[in-house]
Amino acid sequence: MNLQDIATISGKGGLFRISKPTRTGVILETLDAQKSKIVAGATSRVSILKEISIYTTSKEGSVLLEKVLMDIFTKYEGKTVELSSKSSEKELWDFVFGVIEDCDKSRVYTSDLKKLVSWYNILVQYAPDLFVAKTEEAPA
Repeated sequence: MNLQDIATISGKGGLFRISKPTRTGVILETLDAQKSKIVAGATSRVSILKEISIYTTSKEGSVLLEKVLMDIFTKYEGKTVELSSKSSEKELWDFVFGVIEDCDKSRVYTSDLKKLVSWYNILVQYAPDLFVAKTEEAPA
């Protein structure tokens, strides 16, 4: 599995593994212990994690979510982050600036930071193989 196989749906919490396409959408399975299935139709806003990036003030203008997740994994040694949706805005920004020094505070919202923390913790807990595979691929 890689980030190309994992999606998020606007308006729904959590992450989903893409199972298979249907005539009218795609079948998704929650990335948690319940493994419930949902059909996302054409009106659902489904985003693939591999295609998401975070705004920065660098020359490139953004950094891929995949790189950010790997940086968090490395910094926190594969452990979950002890932040939640109830964490203060300052705590969330301190966390992000510890990983993305040039994060664009004017274009990245606190809700985006909450999603980042939530998604990272879900991936570490339910899909740790994503990080292990990427760590093994990284050049020495």
